[in-house]
Amino acid sequence: MSQQGGRPTGDSDDWWGQLYDDATEDTGPTRTPDSLDDRFASASGAVTGGPPGRGSPDDGPARAPGAAPGPAAAPGPRVPAPRGGPAAVPVPPPASPGRPAVPPGTPATPPADPQAAPPPSPSAPLPHVGSGPPTYDPEPTALPAADPDDLGDLVPDTVLDGARHGTCTLRATSVRGDLARHRGEPRRDALLTARFGSGDHALLLVALATGARATPRAHRAAAELCRWIGGAVGRSHARLADDIRAGRRGDLKSGLHRLTARSLGRLRAGAADQGLRPEEYAATLRCLLLPADPACRTRVFFGVGAGGLFRLRDGGWHDIEPRVTEVTGEPVVGFGSPPSATPAMPATSETPAGSPGAPRGDRLTGDPRVPAPPGPYDALPEPPREPFRFRASVARPGDVLLMCTAGLAEPLRGEPALPAQLTGRWSHPRPPGLAAFLADVQTRVKGYADDRSAAAVWEA
Repeated sequence: MSQQGGRPTGDSDDWWGQLYDDATEDTGPTRTPDSLDDRFASASGAVTGGPPGRGSPDDGPARAPGAAPGPAAAPGPRVPAPRGGPAAVPVPPPASPGRPAVPPGTPATPPADPQAAPPPSPSAPLPHVGSGPPTYDPEPTALPAADPDDLGDLVPDTVLDGARHGTCTLRATSVRGDLARHRGEPRRDALLTARFGSGDHALLLVALATGARATPRAHRAAAELCRWIGGAVGRSHARLADDIRAGRRGDLKSGLHRLTARSLGRLRAGAADQGLRPEEYAATLRCLLLPADPACRTRVFFGVGAGGLFRLRDGGWHDIEPRVTEVTGEPVVGFGSPPSATPAMPATSETPAGSPGAPRGDRLTGDPRVPAPPGPYDALPEPPREPFRFRASVARPGDVLLMCTAGLAEPLRGEPALPAQLTGRWSHPRPPGLAAFLADVQTRVKGYADDRSAAAVWEA
C-alpha cells in the first residue's frame, strides 16, 4: 500500500479496488432476505432469547449428559407473535396422508354397535295387511302406451289434492292399481276437486269416477263424466248451496238426480258417436258436496254405481252407503229371454195329455198373456241402469267421512285389518298430510289390485 496521496505502485493495490469498486458484488457468504416479515422475525427472535442455536426453543428438548443423541424431530413452522405479545407458538406438522388429523380435545368416535338395527331403507316396500304380501310389485312397472297425436289423453299414475275450508279439511287422491301398473294400462279412475264461489258462500265438489273394466277408453269416459258433472254443479252452485244450508232435502235429491242423469246421457251419446255400445263407454260416479260455511255441517253425497261411503266416529267405522231398494213386481216387457215355445193348450178328457192326438197349442193365434219375442228389426233394449244414490247427513266435530271407489271399498269390507289400521292412523285430532294420506290409501291387501280413489273429510 502506498502512502496517503501517493500513486499506486502496481498489482499490490488491486485488493483495494476489488473491495470498494462499484462493479464488485457483495462479498457476504449468502444472500440474506430483507423483507418486512424477515426483519420482524429477526427482531422477535432477539427479544425472546437470541438467535437459534444458543438456548432458544428451536434447540429441542434438553439431553442428559452422556446420552446418545436421538433422531431430531423436524420443527414445525413458527408463527410470529404480534409486537409486544407472547412468544411464537409452533404449528404442528401436517398429518400424514394415511391418517386424518384430529384436533386436540376431540373425543374419539365410539365403535359402531354390531347388534344395532340398520337404518330403514328409503326404498322399503309399502305396508300391507292381510294373509300375506300381494302378488304384484308395489311400485309402477310399465307406462301406458302413448299416441303421439293425442298426448293429452295420457293419465298420470297418481294424483293428490287437499284443502281446508270452514270446519272441514279435505284430502283426496287417485292411484293406479297394482294390476294396471303391472300390465302397463292407464288408470281407469278419475278425480276432480273444485271450489265454486268464494267466502262462506263457496261450495266444494269432489267427484270420483271409474271407467268400465276391459274397455280401451275407460279412462277417457271417467274423466269426461267428472268434467260434465263438475260443470253442471258449478253452474248451479249458488242454488245448491242455499238448499244445503236451508235443509231442503227433497229439492236437493231431485236436482242432483237431474244433473247426474244429464251427464250420464251425454256419456251414452258419446258412445253412439264413436260407434260403441253404451256399456263400452260407461263409468260410475260418486260425488260429495261440502259447503264452506262454518255454520253449516251438512254433507251431501250422490252418485251412481258401486263404491263406498264410510264414517269414522267414536273410534269405529260405520258403513253409511245408501241402500238401494230391491226391484219388486212383475217382469218388465223387453227384459229377459223370449219364450222357447208356445205353451200347449190344456188337455181334455177326449184327448188326455201325452197322447199323440193331444193338441199342442195354436201356433197361429198368439196368447195375449205372453209377450211376443222381439223381431229382427226391433232395437235391442238398453241394459238396466244403475239406481241413483243420495244421502245428506250432519257431521259432528271429530268425524271422518270417507268416500271411495270400489277399489278401496271392497278391501275395507273384506279385510278387517285395513279399517283397523286406518282407525289408528286417522283418529288423531290433526288430519294427516298429503303424503301420509296417500301412504294410508295405498296400504296393500292381497287379492285387491284395482285402482283406488278416495276423498276423506276431517271435521274440526
